[in-house]
Amino acid sequence: MENYVKDKVLIVTGAASGFGRLVSQKAIAAGAKVVCADINEAQLTALAQELTDAGGAAIGLQTDVANLSEMQALAAKAVDQFGRIDVMVNNAGVMPLAFYADHQDAAEKWNRCIDINIKGVLNGIISVYDQMMAQEEGHVINISSIYGNFPVAGAGVYGASKSAVNFLSESLRVEARGKIKVTTVKPTGVPATGLAAGIVNAEAVVGIVGQNQEAFQSAMQSIADGQVDPNVVSQDSIGCAVLEPDYIADQVIYAINQPKGVTVGEITMRGAGDFFVL
Repeated sequence: MENYVKDKVLIVTGAASGFGRLVSQKAIAAGAKVVCADINEAQLTALAQELTDAGGAAIGLQTDVANLSEMQALAAKAVDQFGRIDVMVNNAGVMPLAFYADHQDAAEKWNRCIDINIKGVLNGIISVYDQMMAQEEGHVINISSIYGNFPVAGAGVYGASKSAVNFLSESLRVEARGKIKVTTVKPTGVPATGLAAGIVNAEAVVGIVGQNQEAFQSAMQSIADGQVDPNVVSQDSIGCAVLEPDYIADQVIYAINQPKGVTVGEITMRGAGDFFVL
């Protein structure tokens, strides 16, 4: 099969961990050139070294996605190093789930969520837009969430941020028709990414699991205690409720690995037995 990833120049935000790290590794393995961006300089440096040690063409640049000038510098670095930008993966994100009643504890994290999840994606689009339009081809991949599908309790701000990502994605697709491809990826719960560390109130998951909250919390506690039910975590079980991050990263690579005239518009990956009602 044709490898459409080979030799493409990717920018990946939030590259030092989670989906971003996996996408960077998989893209390098497929022959792409990757510009890795993250606010965590130590982890970013380690990743860039790992990728180059593996024979890949990769560089890292510490970047705060909420800072437009830093994002523009990131794009300029990619062009300076590799001559073009083929794919922008706007992956960086945080998930501060909380009820409105939690505002005293959550307000600062909510503001950072708006900065990263909304402004960060907008800044990513802005930073590559002129280059891609001048090239008359490019691809923007935005990591959204099933939380962006519908408003629920416990995710007012986070859900709104991901709904905004969906709007930014679709409006870009319409405006840049025929020059910039756009893909929106909506992961479900993938605990191993560490995204859940940003949750302010653990009870706020009720909005996404609804009537399944008791079963969901029991399953997550069993996993935390090391008493894993293989039916819950095995890809070969119809009851699989917990996806490995690899599955999401593979779909990002799948979206990139398409002919120039083909766009994968939207992707949602689920465990067949997940607990989510969105």
